[in-house]
Amino acid sequence: SLLMKRKLFLYNFKNLRWAKGRRETYLCYVVKRRDSATSCSLDFGYLRNKMGCHVEVLFLRYISAWKLDPALCYRITWFTSWSPCYDCARHVADFLRSYPNLSLRIFTARLYFCEERKAEPEGLRRLHRAGAHIAIMTFKDFFYCWNTFVENREKTFKAWEGLHENSVHLSRKLRRILLPLYEVDDLRDAFKTLGL
Repeated sequence: SLLMKRKLFLYNFKNLRWAKGRRETYLCYVVKRRDSATSCSLDFGYLRNKMGCHVEVLFLRYISAWKLDPALCYRITWFTSWSPCYDCARHVADFLRSYPNLSLRIFTARLYFCEERKAEPEGLRRLHRAGAHIAIMTFKDFFYCWNTFVENREKTFKAWEGLHENSVHLSRKLRRILLPLYEVDDLRDAFKTLGL
């Protein structure tokens, strides 16, 4: 089935602050071709990690096989259960640099940080510098995914307890990661000036 089971979506995309046991990454995607003011939907679906290969790399392999027309503009939107690890962020950033006619928006349910390396923030900054738009999923994104990628049997999406608070918390954390360091220093100076 092209659609994800409800329990699978709710378990993997729940934006918990500590999501123990959720080792797989799921990626829901929409690919559109942009023709001046209009856009045409080309494909949508979802992927998950397979045989030790991260889902972001699987998607890059999938889209590379399309032989995208360099004269046309494409917009890819991802909704992921985890943000990319450092290596995947690097691969995706390199891919975006190779395809200047392609734009990527990533909406993620949770931020991934590997305990050993702590390199993920730099990976996200690299991806951001390569032109990817990165944001934390909010209620409207979960609602959209529920109605687009989930076998929901006409059931309305219901927010779980803490969805909004966790989205706000993670958005602040992501903003701190993506803000250039000089902007953070400027803010510290501004707070000192205000006596805060």
